[in-house]
Amino acid sequence: MKKITIAIDGHSSCGKSTMAKDLAREVGYVYVDTGAMYRSVTLYALRNGIFKEVRGEGQEVREVIDEEALRQQMTNIQISFKFNAETGRPDTYLNGELVEHDIRTMEVSNHVSPIATLGFVREAMVAQQQQMGKDKGVVMDGRDIGTVVFPDAELKVFVTASAKVRAQRRYDELKGKGMEADFDEILKNVEERDYIDSHREVSPLRKADDAIELDNSNMTIAEQKQWLMDRFNEAVKA
Repeated sequence: MKKITIAIDGHSSCGKSTMAKDLAREVGYVYVDTGAMYRSVTLYALRNGIFKEVRGEGQEVREVIDEEALRQQMTNIQISFKFNAETGRPDTYLNGELVEHDIRTMEVSNHVSPIATLGFVREAMVAQQQQMGKDKGVVMDGRDIGTVVFPDAELKVFVTASAKVRAQRRYDELKGKGMEADFDEILKNVEERDYIDSHREVSPLRKADDAIELDNSNMTIAEQKQWLMDRFNEAVKA
């Protein structure tokens, strides 16, 4: 059976990573969580003082990114994935450190979109992603996989769901991990990320012309898995 490239794009917290991980495990493909890569860069920025507080004219305090500092340090940021036999899924490593838990916090969620809008960050991450998928047999999810990273992917899926459904899923995920969670804060974060992701100048989130759209607002995980497996079987036979 021929190997193909599978690109799964969509809004934050719509379950695309779960779908992608499960499919990769089922069919024996490599899975790459590109969102985890941008989250890892964000974690690095938070840890290394890349976010600076500045006061506006009205004395309000806001955070800005020291872009030049981050640009100079991009070569220090090495992201890799290692398979976790206990979970059956890959974990994310930042410069050799396991950061799978650290990159899922609300602090990182609240800072990742501005980092992901930076052209030099996306350029560096896209280069890594294309290298990871050069031999096909890969499932990759993110915001611009089918439009920028692998525009020639044999199977492209665009996943969406209502903001409230996605916020509830994120809330349940955090609570399930024993982490603090506030639904209203999460919903606000989801809506803000949707806007930023869709309006950024570099590689904005959009559905590829040849992508199959899936609104999974009212689908179970099992139903989503079966839907994606059916699309995979159709693609490899084409």
